[in-house]
Amino acid sequence: MASATPPLESLFRHHYGALVASLCRVLGSANLELVEDVLQEAMVRALRSWSEGGVPDKPEGWVFRVARNLAFDALRRTKVAARVEQELERWAHREEVAHEPDEALQDDTLRMMFACCHPAVPAESRVPLVLKTVAGFGVGEIAAALLQKEATIAQRLSRAKARLQAEQVDFEVPPAGELPTRRGTVLDVVYLMFNEGYRAHRGSELVRAELVEDAVRLGGLLVEHEVTTGPDVHALLALMLLQGARLPARIDPAGEALTLAEQDRSRWDRQWLQAGFQHLQLAMAGDRFTAWHAQAGIASVHAAAPDYAATDWRRILGHYDRLLELTDTPIVRLNRAVAVGKVHGPAAGLAALQALEASRELQAYQLLPATRAQLCWLLGDLAAAQAELQRALALPCADPERRFLERRLDAVRRGDAPPAW
Repeated sequence: MASATPPLESLFRHHYGALVASLCRVLGSANLELVEDVLQEAMVRALRSWSEGGVPDKPEGWVFRVARNLAFDALRRTKVAARVEQELERWAHREEVAHEPDEALQDDTLRMMFACCHPAVPAESRVPLVLKTVAGFGVGEIAAALLQKEATIAQRLSRAKARLQAEQVDFEVPPAGELPTRRGTVLDVVYLMFNEGYRAHRGSELVRAELVEDAVRLGGLLVEHEVTTGPDVHALLALMLLQGARLPARIDPAGEALTLAEQDRSRWDRQWLQAGFQHLQLAMAGDRFTAWHAQAGIASVHAAAPDYAATDWRRILGHYDRLLELTDTPIVRLNRAVAVGKVHGPAAGLAALQALEASRELQAYQLLPATRAQLCWLLGDLAAAQAELQRALALPCADPERRFLERRLDAVRRGDAPPAW
């Protein structure tokens, strides 16, 4: 008998957002908290039932039916249950949800994202809400991705759900006039999903390929729809494709993290690279240059270089300068400092990092001391490099990154020459 835990974990990772979105499409986003509660209970029952009787042929349908029945029990005395029963039954007996051709969005998950970005939801709560409901992120994961405290994220989620319920927000395509406004938040969330898949902030795995693929799929839906598409959406999709193409080379056979300098570029996904450059060309249409354009430009320089030594760092620094003008954030400044160090030397890179010392957002971000350690190592200051690596190891990160930092610390203690950077 197969263990129930791996299929349930896979189901949660791959289908949680779709299950939430499909139930909310019928029950209404005002019942989001009920939907999450019944899905959680359905997962608990699945673990117990599957451990005893084995995993069913269609585990997603099993969980959906249990959650549906639990929702009916909760809504039995309301008109809602009668209104949605036929639709829920239809959904449960189909392998996928079929939408009408004239529906403005062809994917429940994407529809859910736009519902979570409704103007009634506080602006600071929209991104956490989408990450929780669509991507299935836990509060800790959201806090790590947004560089916020868990208590802050929990409060924002609570406020968001309360507003959805109070405003009775419909789970429907917003009017054409509202879509572009909400689209900006949706783009942010899609990339946060991608970024968590490309570099997980916590856990045993550095890469969560299913999140990367789902984010790219959602980006594809956005560019295909006449209302949501635009040069900035093409730029976002180009960015994700060009970065995502590196996934096959991101880790070695033992699951250890590989830096960009260490990766075998022959393993990069050529189809994704080609598609990324195609969308980057489409992103050039129009007269508006966005942060997505700048980031896609950076990714394109890395993708175009035949090897790491051939990387045009001056061009990358130019893109970061433009990005900084568009969005001056601590993360952008941190990444730009790396480019400064590559172009003007490690001392200049360290100087560029000085302004980030007091950044509250980066206090628990291990890449800041890790970057400082690399620059100190290049300058021959092994004591400072060791201290910074120890600081980095004291902060939260994924297990492969922790092992990577430990290997670097051992190398510094031995007095090894710094690796390619």
